[in-house]
Amino acid sequence: MARGSRRGNRRRKSNGIDDLRVMGLAGAVVAIVFVVYFITEYPGWAMAITVVLIAALSGGLFLRHRVIQARRLRFLAANAALEKVDLMTGPQFEQLVAERMIAQGFRRVRIRGGAGDGGVDITAVAPDGTRCAVQCKRYNKSVGAPAVRNFLGALANAFTGHTGVLITSGRLTRQARQEATDARQRLLLVERDLLADWLTGRFALLTKPTRLVEGDEPAT
Repeated sequence: MARGSRRGNRRRKSNGIDDLRVMGLAGAVVAIVFVVYFITEYPGWAMAITVVLIAALSGGLFLRHRVIQARRLRFLAANAALEKVDLMTGPQFEQLVAERMIAQGFRRVRIRGGAGDGGVDITAVAPDGTRCAVQCKRYNKSVGAPAVRNFLGALANAFTGHTGVLITSGRLTRQARQEATDARQRLLLVERDLLADWLTGRFALLTKPTRLVEGDEPAT
């Protein structure tokens, strides 16, 4: 009896869902017919309503963009100090870097950090069209040569044609800087002091003149 009761309940539920689908389809048909009739009989009103709806949609999208932009600027201002960066986790640091890149005008900014990221945490396209692959190191310690070699390997294998950008809250060892200098592929290094300038807007990535290594003088 219990099994038969369950089957009956399932049938009733199925019938109820089918009824709702039929009612929804009928409602959609009625709505389409009404819209076609209204456009045919009152083209002026239809055009005016269309313009109002487009304006409302555009205004809503613009307002949403402004809200997101204001939220991003507040986030960046609240986390621009290195003291705040030093308390972040790795994923939080990646989020900060991505938000700063968006604020600078980078497009298609994508956080890839995590398992299977291929050795690259963020990919993006710079304002001048340069494709970038970014690795973020939220380190209190120094970044050694093996980390630079691994990043260069990732660029060579999976991100050919990208400009590599290594951003760290720490500093690179002398051997790590030498690895970057000797690399055939272009690699930008943003160490602690340069990171502070970037987060506060005093420095911009991929602009000329470019400081490749902390302490270098701008090219002339």
